[in-house]
Amino acid sequence: MIFSDCSGCTNSVLKMTKPLITIAVTGLNAIDSPGPGVAVIRGLREAASFDVRIIGLAYESLEPGIYMHHLVDRTYHIPYPAAGIDALKERLEYIIGKEKPDVLIPNFDAELYSFMKLEKHLNTLGVHLFLPTFEQFEERHKVNLPEFGKKHGIDVPPGFVVSDASEIFTISKELEFPFMVKGKWYDAFVAYNFEQARTYFNKISAKWGLPVVLQQYIHGTEYNVIGLGDGAGNTIAAVPMRKQYITDKGKAWAGISVDDKKLMALTRRFVESTKWRGAFELELMRTNQGKYYLMEINPRIPAWVYLAVGVGQNIPEALTLLALGKEVLPFEKYDVGKLFIRYAFDMIVDRSEFETISSAGEL
Repeated sequence: MIFSDCSGCTNSVLKMTKPLITIAVTGLNAIDSPGPGVAVIRGLREAASFDVRIIGLAYESLEPGIYMHHLVDRTYHIPYPAAGIDALKERLEYIIGKEKPDVLIPNFDAELYSFMKLEKHLNTLGVHLFLPTFEQFEERHKVNLPEFGKKHGIDVPPGFVVSDASEIFTISKELEFPFMVKGKWYDAFVAYNFEQARTYFNKISAKWGLPVVLQQYIHGTEYNVIGLGDGAGNTIAAVPMRKQYITDKGKAWAGISVDDKKLMALTRRFVESTKWRGAFELELMRTNQGKYYLMEINPRIPAWVYLAVGVGQNIPEALTLLALGKEVLPFEKYDVGKLFIRYAFDMIVDRSEFETISSAGEL
């Protein structure tokens, strides 16, 4: 980070000393399961060590972040991950040629593999990323979580991977109802009987493919931790929160920052043991006896990242500096008892902008 030793300098003078960094960001959608992009950009706009120019990378023309011109300077369509790495590479080379971003921050699980594969190539074009390694990305998958817990000494609920609905009946004898039915990438439902489990299996497999994960449901209170590891075992940032309001899809719509030494120790153990590189989110359940079970690991910035920014840990800024090879000292504290409350509002957008991004692929 850049600081000035001129105690008499005005804010305007200090601002002039900050470098301008161009950053490309995905995840501009804002449905009932919102992408992290807009919150990430808000954090970048509030960075103390640099000014930013934001390039939005969108999959759909109705992603709200496209039209938030106070946050996003220019937006480009990129192909869905299903289109393949070559299609993404070609599109990114076009965008990089025009905008020359310094850093790229992907924000969806399903797109990370493609960006990880392209990271070295993007580096040669002057674009920096700070992502997990392939080993880290694979071993934290829901399908591998029981083995992950054993390897790193973290409690994980019993779970099974299934590829056929007929397997559910056999496994339902080993798991107690209710249990979770989860997609490899997204979606999770609580099944209270065999018929519900089979219905959710069919729904998830049709949308996200196979395999599907069955995981023992843990009764308790839901907690999440957003964090950032430097790749060498050091926790640069970590903010835990307790979910206060949850949508029907299990997404936090409100949460409060908490002080929990046991939870923080678990997070630091996770980072130290895995030598995690990049941002992450731990989803945990705390039983009435105070025991934490790790339910899921998301290998990227979560949508509620602005709470971390608001309590004193600007994770998007720190991640950017790490991507650029800068030394970043760990955050030492955060404000406890601060809430985030998500809301939705209607933007009025000129039809011509929608037509431009839809036809030309950029705005």
